[in-house]
Amino acid sequence: MIRVCVIGAAAGGGFPQWNSNATACRRARTGDPLARPRTQASIAATADSNHWYLFNASPDLRQQIEANACLHPRDGLRSSPISGVVLTGGDVDAIAGLLTLRERHAFGLYATAEIHNILDANPIFEVLARDIVARHRVGLETPFALSLPDGRASGLAVTLFAVPGKVPLYLEGTAEPPPIVESPATVGAAITDGRRQVMFVPGCAQMTDALARRLNGADAVLFDGTLWTDDEMLRAGTGSKTGRRMGHMSVSGPGGTLAAFAGIDARRKVLLHINNSNPILLNDSPQYAEVTAAGWEVAYDGLEIES
Repeated sequence: MIRVCVIGAAAGGGFPQWNSNATACRRARTGDPLARPRTQASIAATADSNHWYLFNASPDLRQQIEANACLHPRDGLRSSPISGVVLTGGDVDAIAGLLTLRERHAFGLYATAEIHNILDANPIFEVLARDIVARHRVGLETPFALSLPDGRASGLAVTLFAVPGKVPLYLEGTAEPPPIVESPATVGAAITDGRRQVMFVPGCAQMTDALARRLNGADAVLFDGTLWTDDEMLRAGTGSKTGRRMGHMSVSGPGGTLAAFAGIDARRKVLLHINNSNPILLNDSPQYAEVTAAGWEVAYDGLEIES
């Protein structure tokens, strides 16, 4: 069995975003039950409900740990059920939470060489003492077992695979838009216990035939739901970039997620990494009704998935 807990469902900035006075964010701040607040995207997975693996470490990680009892310490004066972290990208909202885990707790840190290079280039991540936190460089398309800190098997294995994306914003370096490419810098994760498979793809710029084939038949797919339309932030006056410029495909439209999944058979489909401008965050919006009618769930913090 694979048990997944969505510990954060929103895109960078969360919902409500700290400096947003947009209508949806105001509704979330007032406690409107139809505008449920969400922290920045991350999931936790386990095969035994005792040892958990984080997929991405968001800036909200401390808050997420406290909000989810499955991640609370259980034994002695110092302990944690967190046995490892798998990174699918080097963006701030995927790695900043690593700094929360600096209190000399042993766990494994799994990522591609490209993502590890980002961490290695910034000395602040040396607060994760290398004699305590084992850094595992893993290749694409190469299944690897998630191990417990003492080396025993966790019951889960992961395969990382490239998805269309771009380099993190802080690494762009030029005024020209970076190309959308498939590289080890932006990956999805296939999580399996040997019988079931859960796919985690929090960032994806476009669907490809190869990606569609990979997702087909999955027990659950947690997929990029950043924006409803490619230009929604431009039209709302809350940003200067399209979704594709940021490395994300839209939920709606001819090239969007709903259309792309029309021929993909997945038992459970969940949208996460949802920007505060996306109307699917509002349970009374027509866009929310449209995605749920199409068989999708809109992730929220605390959503649990068992496969």
